[in-house]
Amino acid sequence: MALSSPLLPLKLHCTCSSNSTLCNANSHALDASYIRRAVDLADKSAGFTSPHPNFGCVIATPSGKVAGEGFLYAQGTKPAEVLAVEAAGQFSRRATAYLNMEPGDCHGDHAAVSALIQGGIERVVIGLRHPLQHLRGNAIRAFRSQGLQVEVLGEDLNSKLIEEARKSCLLANAPLICRAASRVPFSVLKFAMTLDGKIAASSGHAAWISSKTSRNRVFELRGRSDAIIVGGNTARRDNPRLTARHGGGHMPMRIVMTQTLDLPQEANLWDTSDVSTIVVTQRGARRSFQKFLASKGIEVVEFDILNPREVMEYFHDRGYLSVLWECGGTLAAAAISSGVIHKVFAFVAPKIIGGKNAPSPVGELGMVEMSQALDLIDVCYEQVGPDMLISGFLQPIPDLTPVIPSVDETSEIDPTVTPYESRIIFFYKTWDLYGAFSNFSPHPIKMLDVNGDYSTWLSVEHYYQAHKFVGVDDPVARDCVENIMSAKSPEEAARIGRSMQRRHPDLVRSDWESVKIDVMYRALKCKFSIYPHLNSMLLSTAGCVLVEASPHDLFWGGGRDGEGLNYLGRLLMQLRSEFLGEPPTLSEISFLGV
Repeated sequence: MALSSPLLPLKLHCTCSSNSTLCNANSHALDASYIRRAVDLADKSAGFTSPHPNFGCVIATPSGKVAGEGFLYAQGTKPAEVLAVEAAGQFSRRATAYLNMEPGDCHGDHAAVSALIQGGIERVVIGLRHPLQHLRGNAIRAFRSQGLQVEVLGEDLNSKLIEEARKSCLLANAPLICRAASRVPFSVLKFAMTLDGKIAASSGHAAWISSKTSRNRVFELRGRSDAIIVGGNTARRDNPRLTARHGGGHMPMRIVMTQTLDLPQEANLWDTSDVSTIVVTQRGARRSFQKFLASKGIEVVEFDILNPREVMEYFHDRGYLSVLWECGGTLAAAAISSGVIHKVFAFVAPKIIGGKNAPSPVGELGMVEMSQALDLIDVCYEQVGPDMLISGFLQPIPDLTPVIPSVDETSEIDPTVTPYESRIIFFYKTWDLYGAFSNFSPHPIKMLDVNGDYSTWLSVEHYYQAHKFVGVDDPVARDCVENIMSAKSPEEAARIGRSMQRRHPDLVRSDWESVKIDVMYRALKCKFSIYPHLNSMLLSTAGCVLVEASPHDLFWGGGRDGEGLNYLGRLLMQLRSEFLGEPPTLSEISFLGV
């Protein structure tokens, strides 16, 4: 989202010429202040951009004034750098761009890098290199190859102020960084307790420990998360809704983790009209109840060994960046012991409830001495209404050193490996080399409507979701089409379309199941026809099998264990063959099912 900036004056503009040390200090203070401003901008869309990083950009003129600002509003929307250049206009010439993170070219169009270069930016200050290996350093090299001066915090710039600014950049994208390094989503444990450390009375009653102000803060935490997880005890005792309740476009997935599947038939979590619920359980648990949940539209995932580590690795594979744990003490202790909790938010209310059997926020950890206690890192204290919010990290934010060996390192380990000759190309989320193949990529398309006029859709996903309801003679359906068309991001378009389909299946066009593949194909063909770089990318995969690697979409994706139909990959291979004017290869035919 672009923020208009009528050339705001900088508070720290260095004019000294005699004292180079003072000048350098002032310069560092200026750079640090604008990197922190970029971080603040990036944070405005936390939760909406997932699985993309949070990006912010500030453009400052040589005279020391803010010319333009922007941030990535949501996945599939314009990059922060493009928005900032548009806001700055002619004032971007010879200006400095401040970025909280190195841009990542996830869609093949180099839009962020091109915008700054074409806008006439002379200097780029970057808070962090991109944490994903296949994107890390690419934009920096591109800037430098075009003659731009690039300085990275902690590398080219060093001081106490710079280090503090760099730390703020780490915090802004801690979920992505932790996920890339640890192979599990960034997990936050949240609980509210009384001054004497109880999360409920001995009777189990817990409404409410914390104040309304604190509970509103919890809604904000939920809105920044991809999913919320609770245990079976919480689902039975509290009957929670686990909604964000902020009226925005992002609603986190709800996850219930239970060994026995001993859950009630009537529960708020089984209402999936606004947001879905996933139940994870031990393999074979209560088959009859699993069928009941399936009839309610609840996805059940079985595990041979049900523990927090296995569950988080599974949701890592599903592309989740961040998970908020709102569970009781037993599951919280298991999650901490499994090493999957990265951060803690503890709301402490000025109340005393007592009771030797009253539950505490964390169960048995097997510790017998205070020397074994887990110390929080980077602890913060904040008064929230009458309560005190204490937050801190159980694990430090990892170093950004790539955990996957580079191509050269891989070849040294095993000279027989030829990594660029793979016959299967997987694509799914932003960290994929071929992320532009996704129907969520931010590439607007123009398509003929029912009246023979051209309409612009912000993405393939916008077009696809809207056409579930196109032609239905009902004002609610027509309003839904308009709402999808004007949605600011593909994620919002998908949320609107899927929610309407679940709540009002009668409004979905009667022929949808028979035409949805053709609808997707037409949109994909338009996308790969009007963007030359996307067309070249697709044609460069000739001879390779394309697999949409979504582990949970068994129609458009390949599924977790290859059990999915992979129709998106099939359509792209069909489209590639059409562009090449060649029939598909035998390996492609087996995947295309023709």
